[in-house]
Amino acid sequence: MYNRELNTFIVVIEQGSFLKASKVLFTTPASVMNQVNKFESRIGAKLIERTNQGVKLTSQGRVIYKEAKKIVKISKQAVLKAKQIAANKKQVIRVGTSILRPCKMLVDLWSKIDDGTSSITIHIVPFDDTPSGMETMLSSLGETIDCFAGPCDSLTWKENYNILQIKQGNCAIAVPRKHRLSKKNKLCWNDLNGETIILVKQGDSPVLNSLRNEINTKHPKITILDSPHFYDTSIFNECEQMGCIMETLDIWKDVHPSIVTIPMEWDYKIPYGIIYAKHPSKTVDLFISKIKDSLEK
Repeated sequence: MYNRELNTFIVVIEQGSFLKASKVLFTTPASVMNQVNKFESRIGAKLIERTNQGVKLTSQGRVIYKEAKKIVKISKQAVLKAKQIAANKKQVIRVGTSILRPCKMLVDLWSKIDDGTSSITIHIVPFDDTPSGMETMLSSLGETIDCFAGPCDSLTWKENYNILQIKQGNCAIAVPRKHRLSKKNKLCWNDLNGETIILVKQGDSPVLNSLRNEINTKHPKITILDSPHFYDTSIFNECEQMGCIMETLDIWKDVHPSIVTIPMEWDYKIPYGIIYAKHPSKTVDLFISKIKDSLEK
């Protein structure tokens, strides 16, 4: 925003010589000297004393240098304010993403809605799938992350957050590749007899509570091993290391290279959707409304 010659003058003073200034400005010492001469001519005063040791300011040069620094500061502040205004006009949605709760579905959905004219843009924010990581992310939902996509059959979530259901994920069985069941295309209850199954602990998921109840009442030969409310990759590692099976979702079939996901002959499905703050910003409200409208078409 300020004159090129003024900038060169400042750099010369701060570097102490034309040679050093030329290296900073990626030009020749002669070009630097020429610009300073033009600047002095335009000002109508000698600003720099040339010496064998470098350069030093004259009394009038000190005045110009002091005021020039103020001009630079004001210019930078003006540019920053302009960028902030532009950023505010471009409304940002911070979409969380993790290994088990990837943002791809939501981003793909938005790309079909946005024809390039929307004021909304998406920024991707990674988070951790671990139980502690999930708790941290959820506690700041609406502050550092605006929304994320994932399984949403949690009673706690329904009470504390807004949820827009997009689809349903099919519950399936995950088994290690070396497991006796790994070559099957589909499983039935009898296939699971004698197995230990990792299942989300009782309480927060109505669907998985029903699944647990069916196992307990109708399939006593199957042993249940409780897992935390939130799956992360360590659960899949545990499944592989223990050689047991686990309840999973078909959308997670590619999460672990040593785990095979096999459909099961049951009707258990988990709702999958967008989770966002109970009291969202206007930008998030607009974003969700546009997605909701597209789903209803």
